[in-house]
Amino acid sequence: MTDRSFGARLTSSGALFRLWAPAANRVDVMLDRLHPLTRGKDGWFSAEIAGVKAGATYRFHIDGANNVPDPASAFQPQDIAGPSEVIDHAAYAWRATDWRGRPWEDTVLIETHVGSFTPEGTYRAMIERLDHLVDTGITALELMPLADFAGRHNWGYDGVLWYAPDAAYGRPEDLKALIDEAHLRGLMVFLDVVYNHFGPEGNYLGQYAPDFFSDAHTPWGSAINYRIPQVRAFAIENALYWLHEYRFDGLRLDAVHAIPEQGEIPMLHELSREVGKLAADTHRHIHLVLENEDNRAALLDPKTDPHRGQYRAQWNDDYHHAWHVLLTGEHTGYYSDYAPKPIDHIVRALASGFAYQGEPSPHRDGALRGEPSGKLPPAAFVNFLQNHDQIGNRALGDRLESLANPKAIEAALAITLLAPMVPMLFQGDEWGSKAQFPFFCDFKGDLAEAVRNGRRKEFACAYEKFGDEIPDPLAESSFELAVLDWKNRDSTSGQQRLGLVRELLRLRKQHIMPRLAGARFGHAASDDSGLLTAHWRMGDGTALHLEANLSDNAIVREPPPSGGVTIWGGNATGTVAPWSVHVRLGDE
Repeated sequence: MTDRSFGARLTSSGALFRLWAPAANRVDVMLDRLHPLTRGKDGWFSAEIAGVKAGATYRFHIDGANNVPDPASAFQPQDIAGPSEVIDHAAYAWRATDWRGRPWEDTVLIETHVGSFTPEGTYRAMIERLDHLVDTGITALELMPLADFAGRHNWGYDGVLWYAPDAAYGRPEDLKALIDEAHLRGLMVFLDVVYNHFGPEGNYLGQYAPDFFSDAHTPWGSAINYRIPQVRAFAIENALYWLHEYRFDGLRLDAVHAIPEQGEIPMLHELSREVGKLAADTHRHIHLVLENEDNRAALLDPKTDPHRGQYRAQWNDDYHHAWHVLLTGEHTGYYSDYAPKPIDHIVRALASGFAYQGEPSPHRDGALRGEPSGKLPPAAFVNFLQNHDQIGNRALGDRLESLANPKAIEAALAITLLAPMVPMLFQGDEWGSKAQFPFFCDFKGDLAEAVRNGRRKEFACAYEKFGDEIPDPLAESSFELAVLDWKNRDSTSGQQRLGLVRELLRLRKQHIMPRLAGARFGHAASDDSGLLTAHWRMGDGTALHLEANLSDNAIVREPPPSGGVTIWGGNATGTVAPWSVHVRLGDE
């Protein structure tokens, strides 16, 4: 990727510096001294400076007044307001040179936050935990956003320098080492990227490139103007940068419903197409996943490899929300869309993907939500019981383990890990962690107070109930709460849950993964007793049958037909025990 438009690039004699600054009259690059950049066409400034080597630090000097980092900085050793560092990406000696990725059907995701995954909070420290993930049956490690953000701690969705992995976790070569070691163990690595907004602190683009932003707004600030070719290139080249220079195996695009469809060809389509070209040129499996509240089935295509304008899968919030209501009884906010009978929404998600496929959403004041999804393969949906949002966007940041019956959670896990959709865990789910994951950030001054007051307004009822028990998002102690409780993995309950998850994922690898390619949705149903049944046609023609009692009471029904291969449970009697799950393969 030596033809990138943005960012400093080493040359045979030094380094080429480029900045798109259409509103600026003069741009200099500040190295040992100021070096003027030459203005070219369409707002570009550039200059090749002799003698510059990897490790050199620089800033851009705009109109003789403002010093700003490179918006495509490869690294910020002194945080977002400091100088940018020239990085030689070719210098890293990759060890997993034969790695080409894995098919999508192999995917079992775990979502992680680098800073809280280990006590050290670094890329290097994560390497020591990779064997645990492999032994558990995880095949794909997903990292929450790394783009450089303000301060020491952040979820990552406040990133402002999209090309620079945050220095709080280590240097670029440390991130490459983590990915390299994962690949040596057969693990894919995904990165969460944010193309719908920039964070509230450290974004200087408006000073010299105001056309970067449109008049539209997202919940997090001004929308990005992808009608402008240079702005669109900034995002698409960023996706290619992570996939090429760092060899990530896939990207999860955050909240794409907040990206306006601008231009004759939507940005999302063009991004997918360009990633597909990279995958074809490098003979790699590369996977793109969406978060999209609008449930747009037309954007999804898990079968076409490499990508040609669509996306492998979408995080299925419907699946999570319905389970959360069933397991906890909570039904406020967006959970109101899944009450009073959450089992009906679980049934629909198992039968055809989304629970909302064009129906009115009460939470959205009756607005229609979603598109029909039953003709998509089951692998177009990433199903989960928890993720960073669904834990951290609670007042206390508390997990299901603190809210629900453990037996009920284990039944939900069995269904999630053995159904033909792609499963995802959140860090620590595999041993039933109760570690909170509250919202945290490290802003200062007025912005810090604005964040604090915004949380108090959002969770006003919770503050009345819990008061000072609610973690302060700006406090160091709130981040410390989120650090994963690895010692509890070795507790009696932790080992019991971990053993369960390992066995379920072993069975998935043996029975489900080999049959996922070509699998189709079938039928699902439930009755008032809490008995749920589901059937899918797998890629090899066999039928996958699931039966579950999602209630606290035993259920009497006709004994199931004999035959086939029992994968999990097994119940030849007429009574189904509370919170039990039975899965088998058979011809019918």
